[in-house]
Amino acid sequence: MKKRIAIFFLISFILSSTHIFSQTVDEIISKNIETKGGLQKLKSIKSMKMTGKVFAGGFEMSMTLWAKRPNMSRMESIFQDQKIIQAYDGEKAWQINLFMGSNEPQEIKGLQAEDLKDRADFDGPLVDYKKKGHKVEFMGKEDLEGTEVYKLKVTMKSGRVVYLYLDTDSCIELKQSTTLNYQGTEYLVETIFGDYKEVDGIMVPHFIETKLNGQTQARIIIEKVEFNIEIDDSLFKMPAKEK
Repeated sequence: MKKRIAIFFLISFILSSTHIFSQTVDEIISKNIETKGGLQKLKSIKSMKMTGKVFAGGFEMSMTLWAKRPNMSRMESIFQDQKIIQAYDGEKAWQINLFMGSNEPQEIKGLQAEDLKDRADFDGPLVDYKKKGHKVEFMGKEDLEGTEVYKLKVTMKSGRVVYLYLDTDSCIELKQSTTLNYQGTEYLVETIFGDYKEVDGIMVPHFIETKLNGQTQARIIIEKVEFNIEIDDSLFKMPAKEK
């Protein structure tokens, strides 16, 4: 009898704990959205253009990022008069990257394509995460270089796992991490967000740093952000290869 009662309380504790964590996740996400400007304001943004500079490998490059609902994006930087492009047109991921040994457009496939597709989500993974088929789990609190953060585990509909680190006061993203497999080798990819500024009522990070296995690969300084500008869908399409 005592054993049955113990099992009953154990099951009740597990169920109640799951409910508490579910509430915690939804509360954190709700505050995250409010901090960034509120759901109505975020949904009113249909397109975005960011311009700035990229610092990588000792070089400085100009950078432009275009994004459009629901999931189109294009990032373009210029190095020695050559364009480096990564884009997702809603169906296909592609790039033009001279560092990959070619100036021809190349389709991106596999986990890299999934990563680019997920990043192209205009609202990010937290907004309407249940409708999108994602799963979000509360992993507790951590210290992020002196700042207390909530750690959320986001399992995308695709199965890819991303960890988000949100400031416990504002619930805004400070870091994102994921693991990518490239040619049989796994790499830890981290993105750091900082210098948030309000643009037309929306909080936007103006500093972005990317790390690979703990080593800084690039720093991006955003100089200008524009919302709801006219962007033709053709901008995101992969151009035909030259014959």
